[in-house]
Amino acid sequence: MEVTAYNPQKGRVETIEALFTEDNTTWFNSTRNPNSIRMITDLNDNLLITDNSRKYPVIIYDLSRKSINYSSEKAGKLFKQALSES
Repeated sequence: MEVTAYNPQKGRVETIEALFTEDNTTWFNSTRNPNSIRMITDLNDNLLITDNSRKYPVIIYDLSRKSINYSSEKAGKLFKQALSES
């Protein structure tokens, strides 16, 4: 499926191919708070972090769900950091 995501390393929004399955995605039972992380997805050697807002998901290079211990808190910090550096 095509997904529009923000790539902070390139400083732009781009369209990527992403497949969301039980094997590569962790979904979180988060509140409706727009700053809560909804899911994290492994994409090759990168991590796609999606929050509850209408913003674009963020691509983080060279990380995986396992490398952040499948943590929504760590994903939230990475998400905020990526947006603040843009």
